[in-house]
Amino acid sequence: MAKAKSAFVCTECGAEYRKWQGQCSSCLEWNTLSEVRLSAPRPGAATSSGAGRSGYAGSLSKEVVDLGSVDLSEVPRLSSTFGEFDRVLGGGLVPGSAVLLGGHPGAGKSTLLLQTACKLAQTRKVLYVTGEESLSQVAMRAHRLQLPTQGLKMLAETSVETVLAVAERERPEILVIDSIQTMHLEDIASAPGGVAQVRESAAVLTRFAKQSNTVLLLVGHVTKDGTLAGPKVLEHMIDASLLLEGGADSRFRTLRGQKNRFGAVNELGVFAMLEHGLKEVKNPSAIFLSRSEEQASGSLVMVVWEGTRPLLVEVQALLDESALGNPRRVAVGLDQNRLAMLLAVLHRHGGLFTGDQDVFLNVVGGVKVLETSADLAVLLAVVSSLQNRPLPRELVAFGEVGLSGEIRPVPSGQERIVEAAKHGFTRAIVPRANAPKRAPEGMEVVAVDKLADALEAL
Repeated sequence: MAKAKSAFVCTECGAEYRKWQGQCSSCLEWNTLSEVRLSAPRPGAATSSGAGRSGYAGSLSKEVVDLGSVDLSEVPRLSSTFGEFDRVLGGGLVPGSAVLLGGHPGAGKSTLLLQTACKLAQTRKVLYVTGEESLSQVAMRAHRLQLPTQGLKMLAETSVETVLAVAERERPEILVIDSIQTMHLEDIASAPGGVAQVRESAAVLTRFAKQSNTVLLLVGHVTKDGTLAGPKVLEHMIDASLLLEGGADSRFRTLRGQKNRFGAVNELGVFAMLEHGLKEVKNPSAIFLSRSEEQASGSLVMVVWEGTRPLLVEVQALLDESALGNPRRVAVGLDQNRLAMLLAVLHRHGGLFTGDQDVFLNVVGGVKVLETSADLAVLLAVVSSLQNRPLPRELVAFGEVGLSGEIRPVPSGQERIVEAAKHGFTRAIVPRANAPKRAPEGMEVVAVDKLADALEAL
């Protein structure tokens, strides 16, 4: 009987080593190697160089072809029945694709996929595989959400071999795996959720999806720091990686695309968690702009760009005299290091000193702003709080602030101004390069070159 072999795999990049070492030579991370046991090949089983690994990317071409002769016919997409879900996916589900949906416990991953599966099952063949819940638990949740349950094929199983055998028999168009951390292969001698099990299970399921032209939807767990659990190579195997975010104290959930081979990345979809499950929010700007009637200092609306659409969100700043030798800088929804840099620019080129103030910054609605177009709005909100002077409610601002105090242009400036005008804003402070030749009706556009010009415009 052949002896089982073991290898050491890096959990960050997936590199394999014959023996343990402190640092991974590929990604240079420390203490990321974990031991996995590899079973001996079974008699008659296909080797890694044989037919067992062939066809991973679908139907393989045996001959070299010219790129210009490849058929460019559009692959028909399947609607997920959620407009926001389709937006993040780039237009819908692509047959033969593998989509990984991650998120914190309680974010609504299983709820979103169960709603999608139940609605799609009315017109298409869907197989829902649950490895974390029993069939009765899933049925109770579907009944509570008042979902149509007729037509959805269910399977409670954690063995990948059994799942593939059932999928070969049922031939579903959409296959849902909840979750990939509970799946295991009999040939891998390690516990479910381990590096080897997650990697090999995902590889086998992805290969089946591409060869059978099936849409594969995987649920993935996340670690305490918000990254997907399991080996980093898992994100390289799949075609799209989506992250469902939202705290337990908020009824809104944001679905963000981190990787997408069939659409734009960083696309954002907004959902509301209601009594009967997740409901898509088609106009998220209206939610994030639900401001109080009373004017307060330190509040300003900015126009950020998420994926392929503009989004209006409110930023709030609070400055208070610090009793500490090292004043605090707290930013929620924004980069804290960039806040410190902007405060230095405000002092150097705006003449306003905040070194003796605690600065607190918050983006309303739990939105995480990742782009630099929020720089100008952040500084104007800080100045408003510092001087205790409320800003006009009909004012919006966007623009990147450079270290020399210049206001740099940002992409899609025209679309941002138009979106602000649709929501009733009548004045906008923007970089001069983003100023339109003809402003929207009822909108006054103030173009600025320097931070000092923006402060004067207030």
